[in-house]
Amino acid sequence: MSMQLNEAAAATENRYRVLAAVMLGAIMGPIDVSIVNVILPTIAGFFNAPIATTQWVPLIYLLTISSLLLFFGRLGDILGYKRVFLAGLACLIITSGLCGLAPTIYWLIVFRALQGIGAGMLMSVPYAILTAVFQPHERGRALGFYAISISVGLALGPTLGGMLTTLWSWRLVFLINIPIGLAALLWAGKVIPDLKGKPGRLDSAGAVSAFIFLFFLLFFVNQLQRIGLGLVTGLALAVAAIAGFCFFYIETHTPQPMVNLSLFKHRAFSLGTAASLLNYAAQFVIVFLTPFYLQRVIHLSPDQIGLLMTCSPLAVMAVAPLSGSLSDRLGTRELAVAGSSLCTAALVAMAFLPVSASALAVGWRLAFFGFGSGIFQSPNNSAVMGSVPRPYLGIASGILATARNAGMALGIAVAGLILYSLVPPAIVAQEQLSGAEALSFLGGLRTAYLFAAGLSALAALFSFRRGKTRPGIRHNNPGEQGLKP
Repeated sequence: MSMQLNEAAAATENRYRVLAAVMLGAIMGPIDVSIVNVILPTIAGFFNAPIATTQWVPLIYLLTISSLLLFFGRLGDILGYKRVFLAGLACLIITSGLCGLAPTIYWLIVFRALQGIGAGMLMSVPYAILTAVFQPHERGRALGFYAISISVGLALGPTLGGMLTTLWSWRLVFLINIPIGLAALLWAGKVIPDLKGKPGRLDSAGAVSAFIFLFFLLFFVNQLQRIGLGLVTGLALAVAAIAGFCFFYIETHTPQPMVNLSLFKHRAFSLGTAASLLNYAAQFVIVFLTPFYLQRVIHLSPDQIGLLMTCSPLAVMAVAPLSGSLSDRLGTRELAVAGSSLCTAALVAMAFLPVSASALAVGWRLAFFGFGSGIFQSPNNSAVMGSVPRPYLGIASGILATARNAGMALGIAVAGLILYSLVPPAIVAQEQLSGAEALSFLGGLRTAYLFAAGLSALAALFSFRRGKTRPGIRHNNPGEQGLKP
């Protein structure tokens, strides 16, 4: 224990080196989420594979990550956050090489599932590492800088994917991870401290039921906007419901549960996590639908669309560290409420875009949403992680990451469902729209954006209801506040 405390103290002195190492490793997960989408047509043509098969290349990756975040978060508490993070980097390096050398589309899908395991490890513990290393009065700033890695990864992916594919081949999109991953592995191994949370045995039954529940729930959400309600989606929902019931029963009856459900008794944790999910759901309504508007209604080229869509993540990058620093001094609630409210206003503005909008008119709305999201994310994450006793930082980090990924999937599903419900399929399928058809398409977008505005307003309400926190203070002391071991 004394050795661990000494290492933690040393890491605190080098905390910004730890932050940089975590950011370098963690950026690979978001990049690999977004980088593949732009090259899917190239992959489909290379393997002569149908779209229905090719879509599993990004889908299996997302499903694997999201389904394993809770498991890896708890594993970090038991084995150490550094071990899980480094194992994730090593797995991502190896599986990226396998993806780049895949001989068939089916092997590529298998390797992407394995790659998702590594990315899940990487994305499950960063909040825990940073919360453990940074003092409470600097936590918001650190999480604000970490938010940059998420935004940069999601923003860089499409542009990087297109550029690397043009330079040589789609295989380079995966092979480029190897040198980046090796650099991150060596650096992280040197500077990240070996910290653990609550020791104990792994709840294997809870881990399996959680994986089945999350996998089939997110599969249901994803497929709902693709094929609607039917046998496949109905079975997925049924399996998710049964697994969810089993998970809840196991976690409330086992002496060492994978997820300590007592965490959700604290408003700062439960409402902050819910607000994060809603914010990402609202964000991905924009991410999913806006490129269709830019291409089909105002007829921009793919490179113009890619450039315009970076307005939002660039705004997040600019404001998130400042918002985090302010939350360390002013508290988290007011900033989180203000950020969510700005996101709501931006979505209402998006809903009333005209048919003949200029790129500037779209760009400032996207930047406005990114500005609000950047103000919201760092204080909200700081409040959530600050409400958790130190022994549970790993599982709390996994829960927060799961909420983020589930929100992304939910936003895309809701956006697609609303669009296909309100706009005739013949219009949705057209690549160029004008006149009455453009107005019909725009009507579906307007409803989806307004629905997303409602989600963002609900996030603002949750942020307000979670209560006021004093700046720079860990809300709960380790092992207190009635948490069961």
